[in-house]
Amino acid sequence: MSGFEAKAGDALIVIDPQLDFCPGGALAVAGGDEIMAGIAGLAPLFELVVVTQDWHPKGHSSFASSHDGAVPFATTQMPYGEQMLWPDHCVQGSAGADFHPALAPVLERAHLILRKGFHPGVDSYSAFYENDRTTRTGLAGYLRDKAVRRCVLVGLAYDFCVAYSAVDAVRDGFEAIVIRDLTRAIAMPGAAGGTSADEAEARFRETGVAVA
Repeated sequence: MSGFEAKAGDALIVIDPQLDFCPGGALAVAGGDEIMAGIAGLAPLFELVVVTQDWHPKGHSSFASSHDGAVPFATTQMPYGEQMLWPDHCVQGSAGADFHPALAPVLERAHLILRKGFHPGVDSYSAFYENDRTTRTGLAGYLRDKAVRRCVLVGLAYDFCVAYSAVDAVRDGFEAIVIRDLTRAIAMPGAAGGTSADEAEARFRETGVAVA
């Protein structure tokens, strides 16, 4: 990607570049497939690349189909708080959980593929924490062991898994920058009258996440 310079201590974190989040998938993000070639072009600038993979068991508690009478994009209360209910997506071993084929060269270079969302009773947007906000994925410790200082985030979706990951990177002591052109947003209506993308950007400003 022209115009971006990686530096020592950077890690590229590619969030959930999976077929179910691309057009035609079970939880499609508009234009989700459009960013994949750019991510593949960006990855060679980094010595360290991490890719996350949503990896839900069948009947996951975040699926609307797991709750009688529930519909996708409604919310429910879980033991850890409010949870958005989603269409069944990224089910373990399914075609929709596979990575987009344009990411093949990135996967070849990836030092770590981190699976998240595999515990049946708790969802996981962030690459760093599950949605109970206390259970760690182990990514922060891995990055510290690799002397990473800054996380550069791309992938899907800007206003959910990318946003939560960026904010949590800062929470765990890293710098964080989101490359906006290499993400796409679901942009659902937000509680404050804007969209989920607006809410994500407000959190970025509050926490010091940079957007390039």
